[in-house]
Amino acid sequence: MLTTYIYGAGDIRVQEVTKPTLRHSTDALIRVVRSCICGSDLHHFHNFPATPDSPKQMGHEFIGIVEEIGTDVSTINVGDFVIAPFAISCGTCDFCHEGLYTSCVSGTFWGRGEVGGAQAEYVLSPFADGTLVVVPGITEDSELLPSLLTLSDVYGTGYHAAKCAQVGPGDEVVVIGDGAVGLLAVLSAKQLGAQNIILMGSHQARTDLGREFGATHVVSERGDVGIAAVRALTQNNQGASKVLEAVGHLPAYEQALGVVRAGGVISRVGVPQYEEAPVGMGALFGRNITLTGGVAPVRAYINELLPAILNGQVNPGRVFDSTISIQDVPQGYAAMDQRRALKVMIAF
Repeated sequence: MLTTYIYGAGDIRVQEVTKPTLRHSTDALIRVVRSCICGSDLHHFHNFPATPDSPKQMGHEFIGIVEEIGTDVSTINVGDFVIAPFAISCGTCDFCHEGLYTSCVSGTFWGRGEVGGAQAEYVLSPFADGTLVVVPGITEDSELLPSLLTLSDVYGTGYHAAKCAQVGPGDEVVVIGDGAVGLLAVLSAKQLGAQNIILMGSHQARTDLGREFGATHVVSERGDVGIAAVRALTQNNQGASKVLEAVGHLPAYEQALGVVRAGGVISRVGVPQYEEAPVGMGALFGRNITLTGGVAPVRAYINELLPAILNGQVNPGRVFDSTISIQDVPQGYAAMDQRRALKVMIAF
């Protein structure tokens, strides 16, 4: 089978490897139908150290068909169509029962250790019952595949940002970042009833989609000029009560500090590319700002978000603006890195 490795910054290779086989009675073997490249994969693309003898398998978002199951798998059957959240979870520990699947005591992520990456033709899933979500009635030629794929990460992550901020009817919301997660945070805020949704982004094709998802305003400026522009769009120029930060770079966090109103909430779901951020008197404490967010336990949201996809109410799959084959994955990384693509889907 073919799978994707990174050997160093910018060095993505698709290689032939042995198809995985069941190792444990709780495993399932999945034939991948759709996978994709994530914005967070670009962090590795930019910074992964050269490791010619120990490359890393890439990819953490996929949907597919179950080909084989272990003897102790009870809720998944051969032939099922499944969504694979980006975090692997046992489904039985305290954190899983609380819906915090990303803190599973036995969990891990695709592409770590002995667990294969998702940009591959086949993936072996540990803890199949606790990890995979079955969607009945879906076939491999379904028009819903792109939207179902977003439930493995970006839709659930955008929704997590809005839920952590407790976005509700009538809220003023600022979304920082016009990547796939930011755009789906806009969609999520709209679904939760936000009235005024300001999207901070500078790529018109993306912000146009953001408007279709529910953004009422777009601010392309950054820094102090962008902060002033956002505040001018909020009640009494005081800033927004809910700010969803979907980038992960320190300047985006600083933008969030600038546009949030006193007593408001900053919800971060962009993977932080910094170790320290201002939280003291002048940043959060003095203005009673709440800082929340984190790694999205997307499995907890799939059943909540799925009905609106199945009935055609929402189409989050529109964030995919390029589709490639597994052989063309290196070119897909380059396209996303060069902003020629918003999010690249891999079709098998």
